[in-house]
Amino acid sequence: MIEKAQHGNSDYLPPRFRSPSVTAWLLIIGFVAFFLHGIDGADVSIDRLGQGILNVGIFAAESFPPDLSRWNFIAYAMLETFQMALVGVVFGVIISVPFALLSARNTSPNRLVRWLSTNIVATLRTIPDLVWALIFVVAVGLGPLAGILAIMMDTIGFCGRFFAERIEETDPRPAQALTAAGCSRSAVIMASILPEAFPSFVATSLYSVEKAIRSAVVLGLVGAGGIGVELSAAMNLFRYDQALTIMLIILLVVISVEHLSSWIRKRLLS
Repeated sequence: MIEKAQHGNSDYLPPRFRSPSVTAWLLIIGFVAFFLHGIDGADVSIDRLGQGILNVGIFAAESFPPDLSRWNFIAYAMLETFQMALVGVVFGVIISVPFALLSARNTSPNRLVRWLSTNIVATLRTIPDLVWALIFVVAVGLGPLAGILAIMMDTIGFCGRFFAERIEETDPRPAQALTAAGCSRSAVIMASILPEAFPSFVATSLYSVEKAIRSAVVLGLVGAGGIGVELSAAMNLFRYDQALTIMLIILLVVISVEHLSSWIRKRLLS
């Protein structure tokens, strides 16, 4: 047997590549066709790419040096963006906790409630924050309130899912011990499940703040307040030097928040 294996007998070699099934081949062919159709629909050409590179060069040349003449207005708009993101995330996180408790298998009162809560969270998560912003601009008008409500909805969808998953991953033994000792369901949740899941809740909430700041910039482009309004105005007026100033401030704030949240997560999880 050893000699046959050494001479390359296929019966003794582990199969590395199996022939795909007919269904797999159909899926591969469909994916390749869809991919090629997408490239064709994008109208990619050497001329367009070359012109695009030239236009980027023109934008870069007209952006330098950055215009700091309106730095006070830009700084206030960035502060408004940060506040909008923070307020939206705080309210979203608070509302996410009961949704997560109703969506988790080990804390939901019954299957119907869990199904309803899970689908509500999934719906909120599926609708993009830009669409939420457009809805709330129509509902409450232009300004930061529309952005706060949009971020709050997006945060509920994001945190509600991850909070529920973390609750389901908690160690069941402390909860079982408290239940055996006669504690109520709410007491078990408050004394066992939530304390264990709390560090993960904080880490997820910090990710939400980072995500919300980037989203808040885009929401301002549709009238939801913040620095996005300033960026849209600068680009529409071809004031690329002011636009570069706004971009640099956004970059500075986003990087600072990411470093701060990373430090807090390390402190919590260490």
